[in-house]
Amino acid sequence: MTTPPLAELFRKLPSVDEVLRDPSLRDIEETYGRESVAEAARIVLSRLRQEISSALLNEKSLELALSGLSGAIENQLRRESSFSLRPVLNATGVLLHTNLGRAPLSDSAIDHIRESATRYSNLEFDLADGSRGKRDVHVDRLFRRLLASGKTGGDISTVVVNNNAAAVLLVLNTLAEGGEVIVSRGELVEIGGSFRIPDVMAKSGAILREVGTTNRTRVSDYEKAITDKTRLLLRVHRSNFEITGFTEQPSMEELVALARQRGIPLLEDLGSGALFDRRSVGIDGEPAVLDSLHAGVDIVTYSGDKLLGGPQAGLISGRPEFVARIRANSLFRALRVDKLTYAALEATLLAYVRQDHNAIPALRMMRLAKQEIEARAKTLAADITAAGIRAELLDGDSLLGGGAAPSTVLPTRLLAITYAELSAQEVAARLRACDPPIIARIEEGRILLDLRTVFPEQDATLAAALRRIAS
Repeated sequence: MTTPPLAELFRKLPSVDEVLRDPSLRDIEETYGRESVAEAARIVLSRLRQEISSALLNEKSLELALSGLSGAIENQLRRESSFSLRPVLNATGVLLHTNLGRAPLSDSAIDHIRESATRYSNLEFDLADGSRGKRDVHVDRLFRRLLASGKTGGDISTVVVNNNAAAVLLVLNTLAEGGEVIVSRGELVEIGGSFRIPDVMAKSGAILREVGTTNRTRVSDYEKAITDKTRLLLRVHRSNFEITGFTEQPSMEELVALARQRGIPLLEDLGSGALFDRRSVGIDGEPAVLDSLHAGVDIVTYSGDKLLGGPQAGLISGRPEFVARIRANSLFRALRVDKLTYAALEATLLAYVRQDHNAIPALRMMRLAKQEIEARAKTLAADITAAGIRAELLDGDSLLGGGAAPSTVLPTRLLAITYAELSAQEVAARLRACDPPIIARIEEGRILLDLRTVFPEQDATLAAALRRIAS
């Protein structure tokens, strides 16, 4: 009876005990331990079984794989003992790429984190009188300087929680638990990861009161909905989509006037939120924190790792009496941030106070001129063309990402590359397998690289990776 070919291939696979008797694994066992080596051997052998079952290995390729078994086991052990969270090279042109960690931190933020993390700090200690202090003071003082003006009354308080969704949850729970919150149907947004404003509101204990329609809501809709159960008026900035055409929404001035007239606090969820002049980098339609506070909004919530360019955080700024109530909520302790976030946020805010916007990587990338990007792209193109890679420069757009200003694009120059014998998908996979992994865009069968989001010192790394793939 003839043995089936697959069965013959399976029989060539050694047992784990046979593998462990290989003298070439002795040094590896001393480094990783026998149990770890045995587990890695099981994983490698299981992978070979799957490849045989899928007809990916024939007799010759299986023999080649078995001859390198000890190397495969060592590679498996290295992967298991290395970090899963790794830096990547972002060549997508999406500045606040949520999947890639949003805003990269400044050098001063990293230095301040290192100082605060490797030593003791005065996180909650008052150095003046030796008593227990509050962690808020380290950034609240800076927010006061950045947000204080005659139009805001000169007195704005800020507290920090772990993200903007937490900020909204905390404000709703503090100011509206058990009562109604009025919001336009056109603002019941869903943010990344399927988190929806109605769901956040339900968790807060507040009751959603929808008014208006998806595309048209007037201030009279809010006014008609106000009852003795109303605790809050909510305005949600549509930061990750637009409604165009036959639309209407009340101005912020109208909502502020209504809130003042009826004695009801007005909360605005900005989502992103900026502390600089967005128009200076070509961003339109994205309100700044100070714009809302100047208009008379009582409480504003926004993110730290979007247009602010700092660490992940949820920021709550507004009238001191409301912020004091929010801070006294027991949920605040559950949602508060640690010393590393405060360190990164303090360093980022100091750059704003000093008007050193270029110290913040995300803002520096936004300010890059198309000509600067083109010059770097031409240098990179000349480098890789010599390796036989086809490179072409194209006009294109960089995106802000992170749910900020969805209609805003920044003009850029893209480098489109193609390889003679590799598809764009194959090239993209090989780029992701590089060290560091390189993330690019694919359009019309070509790899597109946008150097706006590539740090200049990474250009050489990118070129070397592209040449290696060609060879």
